[in-house]
Amino acid sequence: MNQYFLISILALAMNIPMGYIREGYAKFTFGWFFWIHASIPFIIYARVQLGTAKLFIPVTIFLAVIGQITGSRWRRRMKENVI
Repeated sequence: MNQYFLISILALAMNIPMGYIREGYAKFTFGWFFWIHASIPFIIYARVQLGTAKLFIPVTIFLAVIGQITGSRWRRRMKENVI
């Protein structure tokens, strides 16, 4: 498996549950910032261990943001369906 594909999946998959959790916090609180940034050390570690190029960093950031958005929208939809 290509290391770029693996890190891409990691960045996206890790951030979906983190975006889900983040949606439960008020904007700009400690918890909100924590869940936005919690995946960064894991992604950096994987990138360094697998020896990917620094030019790939924007791709992982983009996928992490997509994961955060997906998770937060999922939580909002679940909340709307309960009420």
